[in-house]
Amino acid sequence: MLWIQAFHIVSMVCWFAALFYLPRLFVYHVDATDALSKDRFQIMERRLYRGIATPSMIATIVFGIWLTTFNPEYYKSAAWLHAKLTLVVLLIGYHHICGSYVKKFAAGTMTKSGRYFRIFNELPVLALLAIVILAVVKPF
Repeated sequence: MLWIQAFHIVSMVCWFAALFYLPRLFVYHVDATDALSKDRFQIMERRLYRGIATPSMIATIVFGIWLTTFNPEYYKSAAWLHAKLTLVVLLIGYHHICGSYVKKFAAGTMTKSGRYFRIFNELPVLALLAIVILAVVKPF
């Protein structure tokens, strides 16, 4: 069980790292003025989303589900886990929104501003804070 938990944490850290960096790339991409920079950011965004963020998200989910199989009766009644899973579902939605932005940048149809992405970039920080507190402190 400890190995599964370790892999769950490592994959979660990788997923969050990608979710922290991807919107920052969006800020730089929106602010870029030359075609070479825009092309470079487009490649970086696609590789980060497809090569790191999505596989890390899948691994996080798989290892998380695997962990619940060790004591399913406890987890069915653990209110902290239900709150955590709600945040994870919202984070999965955030992940997919990032994917739609990657596609919009690639198509040249992005209309959001750098200021929008600076604010958008803070959302996973709040999710991480809440998820870690729920998982470690188990306040309810």
